[in-house]
Amino acid sequence: MKDGSAWRGNWRVRLYERVRERGYDSLTAFAEARPTASLVALAEELGKDEVAGAQVFGVLVDEADRSHRLTRLVRGQLVRELWESLPEGWPAVLDDANRFKVAMALGSWSAYTPETHKERVKQARAALRAAPPPPGWRPLGPDDELLLTLLPDEEA
Repeated sequence: MKDGSAWRGNWRVRLYERVRERGYDSLTAFAEARPTASLVALAEELGKDEVAGAQVFGVLVDEADRSHRLTRLVRGQLVRELWESLPEGWPAVLDDANRFKVAMALGSWSAYTPETHKERVKQARAALRAAPPPPGWRPLGPDDELLLTLLPDEEA
């Protein structure tokens, strides 16, 4: 995507064509079938150099907003960030290197959080720092018990 080709033409139509070619009726369904894949990995699966991770996230937000499932999307994005930044799960020891990895995951999560959920995510981040999950914790999807405790499905 170095040449910006993902943004040429009607990229939304192209994205939905790729989703339908893979047997899904929504990008949300496609993404939920791959709950630990990064936005970049989802985009590359839909069309390397033809779809960008930012496009995937934007459409996911649109679909989640229409279906009143933004909180679920926010939890799901944390799952994606944790799998990317902490492939071995939550660290047992928060030395400098692991503290950086956790900060990267939580910072990226915050960056991808819609404005409506910023305050709730800020509180969830503080809760994770105050009472870290057990070592090795890696949620498999947005319905993880701990994630549901941190961000219940009440829409903001």
